[in-house]
Amino acid sequence: MKINVDREACCGAGQCVLLAPDVFGQDEDDRVVLLDERPGPELADAVQEAVSMCPTGVIWVDQNA
Repeated sequence: MKINVDREACCGAGQCVLLAPDVFGQDEDDRVVLLDERPGPELADAVQEAVSMCPTGVIWVDQNA
């Protein structure tokens, strides 16, 4: 699993950080920062929830990468 983000389109809601703090952070402008682009399988559920809760849809997962 490889996580991708579009930082420019991020609205800074922070749901991803709340749901998967080992994978996502925020910069000084509250935009998403990817802390781990290839998290282990133990974080898969949290990442998927973060993807589904992102209000602007700027997070996506490539399961084949």
